[in-house]
Amino acid sequence: MSEDQDALAALSLAEAAARVREGKTSSVELTEACLARIEVYDPKLDAFITVLRSQARAQAAQLDAERKAGKLRGPLHGVPVALKDNIDTAGIRTTAASGVWEDRVPPADAPVAERLQAAGAVLVGKTNLHEFAMGAGEASFFGPARNPWALERNTGGSSSGSGAAIAADLCYGALGTDTAGSIRHPAAYCGTVGLKPTFGLVPIRGIAPLTLCLDHCGPLTRTVEDTALMLDVLAGYDKLDITSVRHEKEDYLAALRQPVSKLRLGLPVGAFEHLHPEIERVCAAAVERIAALAGGAREVAMPPTADLTIATLGYAGETAAWHEPHIRAVPAKYQLADRRRLEAAEAD
Repeated sequence: MSEDQDALAALSLAEAAARVREGKTSSVELTEACLARIEVYDPKLDAFITVLRSQARAQAAQLDAERKAGKLRGPLHGVPVALKDNIDTAGIRTTAASGVWEDRVPPADAPVAERLQAAGAVLVGKTNLHEFAMGAGEASFFGPARNPWALERNTGGSSSGSGAAIAADLCYGALGTDTAGSIRHPAAYCGTVGLKPTFGLVPIRGIAPLTLCLDHCGPLTRTVEDTALMLDVLAGYDKLDITSVRHEKEDYLAALRQPVSKLRLGLPVGAFEHLHPEIERVCAAAVERIAALAGGAREVAMPPTADLTIATLGYAGETAAWHEPHIRAVPAKYQLADRRRLEAAEAD
């Protein structure tokens, strides 16, 4: 792995896409840079369950040929990305990090996978997660993903591998899923950007459900601009998805450049208490900066949320019902902590 490859892998998604579009860098070069870093760092990080080396190289070469012929598929043309391994990919093992699905190969892509490929993205692999997205990233049939900043630290979950892969420059964008923080936690723990989109904005068909009435799919990237770029590709109605909502098309990249002076920052009462001093300083500086850009900041009272757990909001019902056939047929194939939670939910 060369210094040039490290520099290429550290580009933002927007920068990488622009370089391919302008002919300054090839998709093959970007892909090889990511694969080289995966080869070096992933044995310790376990960010990936499946790395698609041959497929990614072939896909990148095809996209380079198309660019030379004057064809660009979309805004992600030639840029390597990764998908959380609970998102179906046609002909590619999709395990949800569980022994239950150790050898499962779905016949069709999830709509989000289709949209990324239609936009020209190169799929370098499927990322690790907490088994069936049921926790904080520590329980996986393939071993937990580790935090690139400190290997003994948790990555946050459940989209643990996606958070680690972005932070370690193993790809330029990744998809995660979020029911109760599973995109936002890895982004916070690993120092990346993660977005839980509005419910129904991004299709979740073809994704193993946790609690359908609360599930979301969204991007993890290294910059807000990259997140907007991916959301432009992912958002849109899916008539076959019962959660999908018709929504007027928006340009999220353009929205980034709109003035924010009329917006006000709300600070939930008690949200910034009992913080580590270093975290408290960073939060205070961020609040001061955002308040100066926007129309100020003020404290706001929020409804109490202490009793709004996943269990009360649907985990004990929807999640247990979906897993019932598996937990009865092959209980030993679940990670122990998740099996106990599902068995307890079924008993209730």
